[in-house]
Amino acid sequence: MDYVLGVVDNLFFDSIYATLLPTGSFPSWARANDTLKGGYMDAPIVNDPISHFLGLRPSPRAYESLLRRGDWQRQVFSLFLITWIFGLIVYFIFSSLSYYLIFDKDTFKHPKFLKNQIRQEMAQTMCSLPVMAVFTAPFFLAEVRGYSKLYADAELHGKWYLWFQFPLFLMFTDFWIYLIHRGLHHKSIYKTVHKPHHKWIMPTPFASHAFHPIDGFSQSIPYHVFPFIFPLHKFAYIGLFIFINVWTIMIHDGEYVANSPIVNGAACHTMHHLYFNYNYGQYTTLWDRLLGSYRKPNMELFYKETKMGKDEWEKQVREMEKVVKEVEGDDSFREYAVDASHKKTK
Repeated sequence: MDYVLGVVDNLFFDSIYATLLPTGSFPSWARANDTLKGGYMDAPIVNDPISHFLGLRPSPRAYESLLRRGDWQRQVFSLFLITWIFGLIVYFIFSSLSYYLIFDKDTFKHPKFLKNQIRQEMAQTMCSLPVMAVFTAPFFLAEVRGYSKLYADAELHGKWYLWFQFPLFLMFTDFWIYLIHRGLHHKSIYKTVHKPHHKWIMPTPFASHAFHPIDGFSQSIPYHVFPFIFPLHKFAYIGLFIFINVWTIMIHDGEYVANSPIVNGAACHTMHHLYFNYNYGQYTTLWDRLLGSYRKPNMELFYKETKMGKDEWEKQVREMEKVVKEVEGDDSFREYAVDASHKKTK
């Protein structure tokens, strides 16, 4: 994350901090004790590789703020803003692409599609992301300040590890997210923390990040813990961060392409949203299979003429309503679009 922070510092933050908190705003007693600030005031700025590639370099403004780049308070606040704003940008760009290019709009006719659902999904996401960013920023700060095992030299752990780190990351996070996700379905915390995400029985791509903030952060913990346990190349880390967000959108896009016994695709995740207590995995079905929570997607989902058919929908609704009573007790916090349209016609 130090590479990302360096790019954003060069583009925006150096000028913003120099304008809002110029060096001259130091009180005299503080200027006299700059040495107590860890020497960062006069430390030279080392440009990051991404900025160098893009032709960016620190401007004089980088030295004109009382909060220089090495100040941990500036770093943690900057990382909070990056996590929040960059998260929103990735969410809206890729969710919109998925919605316009992939998502089947016939889903709107499903009897369990909610009134104003997409607007609700966006609102939930926009409320949750800044809170999730607060919890995430300390992890990024620890990485930036050198406490993780992120590395820059591709030769440091051998070329074999450059390839091995990807399946290792996926296996590690898939296992722990499975356990965390399944734990969030425990009756003691489900209604408070995880139920908001299950409001969407037939999710759209915009439901991908529509969590309670504690829920969303909890399921992200394995991603942040990994580089403190295992080495991870810095460019791989950035790429995986984007991949995670895109994958989360893909499994909510309702396009049931991956009829695979291994991949936990959109069809498997739709089973989870419909029937709650199955398919907790993130990328694979491995842990669901081993621990008895796997449910094979209905074959009707993989055919255009049947996945949106009346018979399939009625079958889904019958079982889903039974499960909702068992898990949630009632269904009063959802207002379905079909029910709302019926009310208007009366």
